[in-house]
Amino acid sequence: MSAPLHNRLAMVLFSIYLLLYGGFIVINLFMPDLMEKTPYAGVNLAIWYGFGLIFTAIILAFIYGFSFTSTSKQASGDDSASSQEVSK
Repeated sequence: MSAPLHNRLAMVLFSIYLLLYGGFIVINLFMPDLMEKTPYAGVNLAIWYGFGLIFTAIILAFIYGFSFTSTSKQASGDDSASSQEVSK
């Protein structure tokens, strides 16, 4: 993947996270009572949302990281093949 595609992927992933985090902030600003509700296991929504943000950040980082490793392996494989052809 070329640099412009990596930049585009980075901006898409950042935008996804920004929307999720912005939602967290908006809920806390305008509906703080909602964050006090305990939807599951006696833990309030603020904690669940926070864990969701952390989990999402990790997943997005893996997506971005794997986009580099898959292209770097292809690039290194292509380079070694082309260098073998040149040496023949």
